[in-house]
Amino acid sequence: MPAEADQPTAPHRSTPPPANPPGPVAAADDHHLIEVRGARENNLRDVSVDIPKRRLSVFTGVSGSGKSSLVFGTIAAESQRLFNETYTSFVQSFMPSVGRPDVDGLRNLSAAIVVDQERMGANSRSTVGTATDAYTMLRIVFSRLGEPYAGTAQFFSFNGSEGMCPRCEGLGRTSEIDVDQVVDRSLSLNEGAILVPGYAVDSWPWKVMTSSGFYDPAKKVADFTDTELHDLLHKPTTKVKVDTSNLTYEGLVPRIQRSFLSKDREAMQAHIRAYVDRAVVFAECPECGGARLNRAALASRIDGRNIAECSAMQISDLARFVRDLDAPSVAPLLANLGGLLDSLVEIGLGYLSLDRTSATLSGGEAQRVKMVRHLGSPLSDVTYVFDEPTTGLHPHDVQRMNNLLLRLRDKGNTVLVVEHKPEVIAIADHVVDLGPGAGTNGGLIQYTGDVAGLRASDTLTGRHLGHRARLRETVRKPVAQLSIENANLHNLKDVSVDVPLGVLTVVTGVAGSGKSSLIHGHLSHREGVVVADQSPIRGSRRSNPATYTGLLNPIRTAFAKANGVKAALFSANSEGACPGCNGIGLVYTDLAMMAGVASVCERCEGKRYTPEVLEYRLRGKNISEVLGMSIAEAHTFFPTGQAHTVLGRLNDVGLGYLRLGQPLNTLSGGERQRLKLAIHMAEKSSTYVLDEPTTGLHLADVDKLLALLDRLVDQGNSVIVIEHHLAVMAHADWIIDIGPGGGHDGGQVVFTGTPTELVETAGGASLTARHLKEYVHGA
Repeated sequence: MPAEADQPTAPHRSTPPPANPPGPVAAADDHHLIEVRGARENNLRDVSVDIPKRRLSVFTGVSGSGKSSLVFGTIAAESQRLFNETYTSFVQSFMPSVGRPDVDGLRNLSAAIVVDQERMGANSRSTVGTATDAYTMLRIVFSRLGEPYAGTAQFFSFNGSEGMCPRCEGLGRTSEIDVDQVVDRSLSLNEGAILVPGYAVDSWPWKVMTSSGFYDPAKKVADFTDTELHDLLHKPTTKVKVDTSNLTYEGLVPRIQRSFLSKDREAMQAHIRAYVDRAVVFAECPECGGARLNRAALASRIDGRNIAECSAMQISDLARFVRDLDAPSVAPLLANLGGLLDSLVEIGLGYLSLDRTSATLSGGEAQRVKMVRHLGSPLSDVTYVFDEPTTGLHPHDVQRMNNLLLRLRDKGNTVLVVEHKPEVIAIADHVVDLGPGAGTNGGLIQYTGDVAGLRASDTLTGRHLGHRARLRETVRKPVAQLSIENANLHNLKDVSVDVPLGVLTVVTGVAGSGKSSLIHGHLSHREGVVVADQSPIRGSRRSNPATYTGLLNPIRTAFAKANGVKAALFSANSEGACPGCNGIGLVYTDLAMMAGVASVCERCEGKRYTPEVLEYRLRGKNISEVLGMSIAEAHTFFPTGQAHTVLGRLNDVGLGYLRLGQPLNTLSGGERQRLKLAIHMAEKSSTYVLDEPTTGLHLADVDKLLALLDRLVDQGNSVIVIEHHLAVMAHADWIIDIGPGGGHDGGQVVFTGTPTELVETAGGASLTARHLKEYVHGA
């Protein structure tokens, strides 16, 4: 074929070509910047910024400055929304609804994968093994190598009928229900004998029971015949006719098992959870011994171990077990499984086991489990978004996390990290600093560039990047002690230790060393001990800081007094609520096969109240405007009284930037903990237990937290902090170091004493001592 044939044929032109033809089309690899123009999500103030692709960018700034709004609420949200739109409406109906962020323009986005700290669900059948696919690979290995042969991989699944234990249905535990917590035998059904939540007299479920015809609802339960009692408590699902309707009847015990016990405890509503704790006794399944599988699956072994024993092994030990298997027939599978287990070890999760229930993982552990799924991925040119990936990590483990972030970048991916730790900021190719403050005082770009430029800048982050807390010159003396004796929970090895009172005590150690087991398992439930942790705050989408702290009551009272009307008018859950949205401010629309949407209520324009209520003013502000204030603004607006006191405590714990009406489900773990601490500060407490209170705190805010902890101790309280932050350790009066490693390599007291004494032992077994010495000496 002649060479000319390879050349494109010139199109026929009816007019001569232009004198100045357009320049060449931009090359594909010129798209090297994510361009954000005019971002206004949450508190962002028309932010425009360029972020380099295929680089590691760290986003810094105080809590509430707008970091998450830019990274998660704008860049990641729009990337995921656009990606979801490539699917059919039917498929989209199964995806979470993602609204379009408030931004003028976003260019050069790539597919975003968010690796956040959200818990991994409350399904009791989900484990570390199932979440990472490690258990799936292990099942295949056992189906090929296990002796005696038990069948395909499905026969080793506790979530399938072929493999699950028939007694506990693959849950590993059985439950016994206390009948006296189900019915009050001294009453009739008409008198409220049924004690199960949801069966109040005149409720619909109660009407089905009383109209069933199986027993007389006016008869005392104590007088029921054996058949009547069986029908009330144990009758399986059957159809009954009530009036003209055919309805489903079910005994109370199977109803409890189906409706309550199939859920994980943490997924239950508070009153349901409290009832289950009273009415149900859980025990290890006698059939499978908690292994979840049937006898045939448990009989199959490799090198003397069955699959349940392998799943219960510490992952670091299981990795060695898999490496030692010599089986050419499944060599590629063993290599993949071994690589996955090694990644879990490398990421600092070697102390977990594959049978660990996903719901029991902390936010940081859940994030690292999700991260493992992406380390071996062949995908590249993806945008990975991380939310404080070092949360829950000891300084010893932070370097390993840094290496993993760099590995993801070096595969050709864009890595965006929201982070406060100087060790992570130090490895950034690019830094975006937001501020200058939080809430309405934030939302502006303070600096973009490299780390050296950040250090030299006069921003809050730049000024604090090299800041280090000093060891106390004199430590406080304990006034008493709480003794823990022979503690054996989880991996603790017969630990006995005295926790001093009247001082600031920091309990530290690598992830999985046993810190939480020691404090939460053996100290938190004692009288006079108040725990403020990062667990989710239960409540509806109506809940906000004003309702949660009780602050709304004095605010409503002030409005009522100033206007001479009822206080109930100023509750969005009561008389004053907008009828269009029932006081939520948003209207939620179910679009059937398309994703549902939430839109601002047109009647009240998101203000939540009726126009009549909004006419009432308190010093020139209506109730909606007051709830739109930040805590700091409201503290000035209410200069005296109960509202001023509560707002002062919220300010003290560093939450001045939150809005009074901000939904609680938008708060981070660290913000939730500080909100709980503010409430507990009103109580007459003597001992506070805090779990990683520096989570989500900027370097500058850590100093404020330390001042708050000092104030609590100086007021006569004891403060016990589970923490990895070196500034908090340096500031402590007393340190309890647990370790030396995680899992079965931990569970011992490595050191107790003052921070100065710990630094002097830096040559010993304590990893904490080594890092604290480097920190205080500026290494």
